[in-house]
Amino acid sequence: MAEDTPYASVRQAADAERQAVADVLTEAFMDDPVICWLFPDPGERGRLQRHFYRPLLSHPAGEAYLAGRREGASVWLTPAAGQAPYGERPDGAGEGVDPVFGESGARLRALGRVLAERHPVHETHLYLPCMGVLRGGRGAGLGSAMLRHRLARADADGLPAYLEASSLRSRALYLRHGFDDLGAPVSAADSPLLWPMWRPRQA
Repeated sequence: MAEDTPYASVRQAADAERQAVADVLTEAFMDDPVICWLFPDPGERGRLQRHFYRPLLSHPAGEAYLAGRREGASVWLTPAAGQAPYGERPDGAGEGVDPVFGESGARLRALGRVLAERHPVHETHLYLPCMGVLRGGRGAGLGSAMLRHRLARADADGLPAYLEASSLRSRALYLRHGFDDLGAPVSAADSPLLWPMWRPRQA
């Protein structure tokens, strides 16, 4: 598959496929610097990631997608103007962190506070909290396909979009799809950097 992977390779996941989405994201982010900081124990990282993604996948305003042969997955939300995406953060990083995260709960709270300060709340927008591709599927255009697929609808609806890139590699991908840095990168305590990024509504 090349960079022009067709939209047809991306489809919205059915409710029964939520576990498949969680499995793809868990494996795709197993070596992600921010996830490794949040969940430093490699033996626990997979289990805690699945808890991390569960509220996103069950969020009433959430949309989950699968790409290729279940090699890529993404989750999108559409926060309304004035709606705080953190605090009661759907991925569990707000103040009410699930006790299942144990010692990682403090890191989740710290990261949630830092990201909440940067997340725009002045207008309704599309938000991409997570998108990942399995190691064997990387470089085949699946990330670009998932972005184009959902951003095309955002453009038709006149919506801007927001995300936080967790690596320079993902930041470069988002730059190619119309996102720009929304200020300087951020971090919580000794966490790796994250790059808040904004894509204005397109004509």
